[in-house]
Amino acid sequence: MTEPDDLLTIGELAGRAGVATSTLRFYEDRGLLSSTRSAGNQRRYRRADLRRVSVIRAAQQVGVPLAAIGEALAALPERRTPTTNDWASLSTAWRAQLDRRIDELAQLRDQLDECIGCGCVSLTSCGIFNPADQIAERGSGARYLAGDEKVPID
Repeated sequence: MTEPDDLLTIGELAGRAGVATSTLRFYEDRGLLSSTRSAGNQRRYRRADLRRVSVIRAAQQVGVPLAAIGEALAALPERRTPTTNDWASLSTAWRAQLDRRIDELAQLRDQLDECIGCGCVSLTSCGIFNPADQIAERGSGARYLAGDEKVPID
C-alpha cells in the first residue's frame, strides 16, 4: 500500500509533469492513469505516476495515438511505472508506425504545392493534375496522398 506521504495531489503532479490538471483528468478518463481518493474525495497520485505521465507525453510528442499508448501501458503489470527497458520496448514497437507517418509527411510536403485532396488546390489547375476529375472514380478522399498514381495527362 502507498503511504500518504508518497502521494501527490493533482496540482502537484500536474506541476511536476508540466501539464494541466485537465490533462491528468483526461488521461484518467481514458484509462492511461489512475488515482486514489483522499478522505475528502480528492485525487491522489503515486509519485511513480510522474514517469507514467512522462511516457505518455513523450509518445504523444512523436505522434503515437492515445489508443496505442493505452494498449502499450495496459500490457504492463498493473499500475507499474514504465522502466527504461519498457520504454525501449514500447518505442521499438512504435517505430514502424512512426516511419510510415514520416514517409506520409514527406510525401505531403513534396506534393503540397501540387495537390490536396483529389490532386489540385483549385478548379483552374484540375485540368493539369486531375483532368475531368478522373481521380474521383477511384474513391473519395486524398487519393494522390493515399498513394494512388497520378492520372496521365492526355
